[in-house]
Amino acid sequence: MKNVLLFLLTLIAALPVSAQIRGNSITVTVTPDHKDWTYKVGEKATFKVCVLRSGTQIDNAVVDYEAGPEMYPDVKKTNVTLKDGTMTWTGTMKQPGFYRLQVTAHVGGKDYKGACGAAFSPEQLQPSTVMPKDFEEFWQNAISEARKTELNPTKRLLPERCTKDVNVYEVSFQNILPNYRTYGILCVPVKEGKYPALLRVPGAGVRPYGGDVYTASQGAVTLEIGIHGIPVTMEQKVYDDVYSGALSGYWEFNMDNRDKHYYKRVVIGCIRALDYIEQYTPWNGKEMGVSGSSQGGFLTLATAGLDKRITYYAPVHAALCDHTNSLRGIACGWPHYFYWNKGKGQEKQIEVSRYYDGVNFARLITSGQKGWFSFGYNDDVVPPTTAWATYNTVKGPKEISPYQATWHFWHQEQWDEWEDWMLKQMNIK
Repeated sequence: MKNVLLFLLTLIAALPVSAQIRGNSITVTVTPDHKDWTYKVGEKATFKVCVLRSGTQIDNAVVDYEAGPEMYPDVKKTNVTLKDGTMTWTGTMKQPGFYRLQVTAHVGGKDYKGACGAAFSPEQLQPSTVMPKDFEEFWQNAISEARKTELNPTKRLLPERCTKDVNVYEVSFQNILPNYRTYGILCVPVKEGKYPALLRVPGAGVRPYGGDVYTASQGAVTLEIGIHGIPVTMEQKVYDDVYSGALSGYWEFNMDNRDKHYYKRVVIGCIRALDYIEQYTPWNGKEMGVSGSSQGGFLTLATAGLDKRITYYAPVHAALCDHTNSLRGIACGWPHYFYWNKGKGQEKQIEVSRYYDGVNFARLITSGQKGWFSFGYNDDVVPPTTAWATYNTVKGPKEISPYQATWHFWHQEQWDEWEDWMLKQMNIK
């Protein structure tokens, strides 16, 4: 009995360090013959496909594949048998853009997907969206109107999240109207002093937030905000219920009305977050940045374009860019508003979309603001076509760092480069 008890105690002690489930034994790789995945218009790109189990080829692998300009494949094949688990494919583009080969293997009743997006003269890509003549006037008027409402902030210490170096708070402030609040997590170095600042803006969805404690520990004020006007420290189930209910598809709310569009108060909330940082935190009055990915990439562009307090900005796979590209049969940004029906019967929505297009905000960015852009060539949510065209639009100082093999997610090296770049802009590193 003693030995059995000892065995059970040993087993229980080992549970926290038990093996985790990561990745798949079966993978589909699609690789181009140019190491940088980049070609000139008219060149041929050759792709090699391998269906692998534990790194070795699977004989007689059955696959489906599609190939052509991203989002508009012109070749589709199903149930193709690859005798030795490999195939080659060639493709080209007659105009700047991305040629995508996507392969789905069917193994053991499950599907495994791989893809490669090859760039053709991406530095020549230009967006389709038109900038309304009153674009800047519309937004500056909206900001001025919102500032008639006092911030009236709240601040609550979260002792369980604090560290020896950083105090962490849940904060809120009024946004576009009285009693409509923006909530966020503020992180402030414990040591007295004045600090550079970073606004973190969120990707799509409804969720709680933890705050950027790490960047604050390096010597910065950080504020991570939510966009839906609800506290950001509730249980996950609350956000899941709201996302499946009242806020389901919120990005399509009031698309035909520029004054009631869902993203109007979201964008204004980002500007008011800068007001909060300026008035209620130990910001040094110099370095002020903004960064986010996906929807947050769009909000990064909007904040930098509208507010020159921003000295550095870092959009990662920015969504909501070049909505109207699909009207000419070219890949458009998430949420792909006009992709499915090519905008038929949506003339008003098309007009309004231009006021909520990241490209038009990017056109307002100036030489006093430094930008760092990053995205993946395999991204099937935010097409690299739109990411490159948006980057090409910016006139101010900018850097681009594509991580070609990423889809709509980060690689660790990408995250590390992003963090290092922002710390340098804050003169911390």
